[in-house]
Amino acid sequence: MKKLDLWAIKARLRLAKMADYLQNNDGIGTVEMILILVVLIGLVLIFKEKLTSLVEDIFKTISSKSKSV
Repeated sequence: MKKLDLWAIKARLRLAKMADYLQNNDGIGTVEMILILVVLIGLVLIFKEKLTSLVEDIFKTISSKSKSV
């Protein structure tokens, strides 16, 4: 085979791979999104008290620092 023929074959393979990727790239599905939300909600429920106290401390610090400015 000629060098030009090999280059053409490789170029066609690259184009075929790119076309296949673009056609089969579905992204995040509904099931995956629901699972992520369930995990996040579970973490919030487990650490609710600690998150609440942390946010309150942050807002107290912000308000005290803003008064000094």
